[in-house]
Amino acid sequence: MFLWESIAFGPIHSRRLGSSLGINISPTDVKICSFDCIYCECGWTLEKDITSTHYATADIVAQAIEKKLQSCQAEGTHIDSITFSGNGESTLHPQFGEIIDNLLILRDKYYPNAIITCLSNATKLQDVKVRKALLKIENPMLKLDAGLPELYKLINRPTIPVTMKDTVEGMRAFNGNFVMQSMFLKGEIDGVKFDNTAEENVAAWLKVLEEVKPRKVVLYSLDRETPAKQLVKVHQPELEKIAERVKKIGIEAQVFE
Repeated sequence: MFLWESIAFGPIHSRRLGSSLGINISPTDVKICSFDCIYCECGWTLEKDITSTHYATADIVAQAIEKKLQSCQAEGTHIDSITFSGNGESTLHPQFGEIIDNLLILRDKYYPNAIITCLSNATKLQDVKVRKALLKIENPMLKLDAGLPELYKLINRPTIPVTMKDTVEGMRAFNGNFVMQSMFLKGEIDGVKFDNTAEENVAAWLKVLEEVKPRKVVLYSLDRETPAKQLVKVHQPELEKIAERVKKIGIEAQVFE
């Protein structure tokens, strides 16, 4: 398991976002997430109680971010994106909306040309407050790794009562104002073989894209160590073939291997 030990970290070079200043608003000592994805770099979701009381408050988060932004500015560090990622699902934080509002002020003060990104597993989109907060930033990146409900459960392993249907309905409410990120991989988990690049799943996934109409789709595969060991990376040529099918339905697509 890999956990970030601070609220603000980096910047690090991101395949998708360039120079990315990371923001971790999950606890620093445990992963808290509404998914237990088989490929997560933070390891398995061992803490199933998503109502953790040891989140840092919105004020403490703002103080940590401002201190980091001041340091980066003093050092002349370039930042392309200020990115919510870290040790779990950021939208689970009970003060997520307030944190977004504070960050917008700090970004405009210190790095007005940087975008704000939130990498989200899209499990809290039914919450109107979460949706409104995500719609305030430039780059909400919402996850959908499957087009079939059974693969959604197998790959992402929800830890809360959420279904693929809930996720799709939540995405539809964005009216296309989001980027979809989709992990493609193959392998075996708990004795079950799977491949989300198989035609049945890709065709179903494309139908979802036509329904929710993201402004862009980011396709990628494994790049780091995973908690499940029998997983297989999908390489760029195969990802590019899927991306071409996305482009044919009129949606921008970008591949990262």
